[in-house]
Amino acid sequence: MAEYRIDASPESVHWGYFDAGIPPRLTVNSGDTVTISTVSGGPEAMPKAPFVIPQALSDIHAAHKPKLPGHICTGPVAVRGAKAGQVLEVRIKDIQLHYDWGFTYSAPQKGALPDDFDEIHFMTIPLNHERMTGKLPWGLELPLKPFFGVMAVAPPAAWGALSTLPPRRNGGNLDNKELVAGTTLYLPIHVDGALFSVGDGHGVQGDGEVCVTAIETGLIGTFELHLRESMHLTWPMAETQTHIMTMAFDPDLDDCVVIALRSMIDLIVERTGITKAEAYALCSLAADLRITQVVNGNKGVHVMLDKSLLQKAQR
Repeated sequence: MAEYRIDASPESVHWGYFDAGIPPRLTVNSGDTVTISTVSGGPEAMPKAPFVIPQALSDIHAAHKPKLPGHICTGPVAVRGAKAGQVLEVRIKDIQLHYDWGFTYSAPQKGALPDDFDEIHFMTIPLNHERMTGKLPWGLELPLKPFFGVMAVAPPAAWGALSTLPPRRNGGNLDNKELVAGTTLYLPIHVDGALFSVGDGHGVQGDGEVCVTAIETGLIGTFELHLRESMHLTWPMAETQTHIMTMAFDPDLDDCVVIALRSMIDLIVERTGITKAEAYALCSLAADLRITQVVNGNKGVHVMLDKSLLQKAQR
């Protein structure tokens, strides 16, 4: 299969929004591999020397303003033959750091505690590529586990232009820390070509992303894109080396739980042949419900189940 690369540049990014009308920057076949570099941060987040600001990021700042509040995304990449109703399988093959720095901030009226802090708090965090750590201002070296906060296909054309901030059925700002190299993400396709974009690089993040940000940074990801013509999804799902994962997004965490849990029950029934009541019981005994993030308008829940438990029923 062919291999391609797209680097973030004024010509290859869209800032702040998803839209089915964004033309593809590249078109590939199912099974091809694409390496995509990304950048993060507006002019206000840029550090001083000796940190290195990629020229591409400075060029993007000079050429673009965010169309809507949101992230700088590289893409989209079209996949030949992709049709609405199919699924895009995104195999995350590799993720590398793109910067020697990242940043984290909190602000009044944002995050999980919007009324608790009266001033903006901003930290520039040096990133050590060799040690794969980020050094916090008080000296703590935090191990990095990089992943992309934003991975998405285009939304339905009728939705128009949408901010990248809330995650939706087309993916987007998932902020799911499980989506590291070696994980596979499945996204329901809404328009022909799928139109896959990526951005919002994270050096590391806890479940919840409670202050609004992870370690925000630039990343370089390598993705193998496959069409799943016979697979049908309403919401994104993922598969790690050990676990299967369903996801849901809604302003209400209770509704997220219901959606993600129902999706997991359906998945278990399909793969094992047990009844829905038995699958519900298995979830209670062995599945973990985790809060993905609580800061993006649409909150997130993901349900994780060890794949070894997806055994065919023996009656």
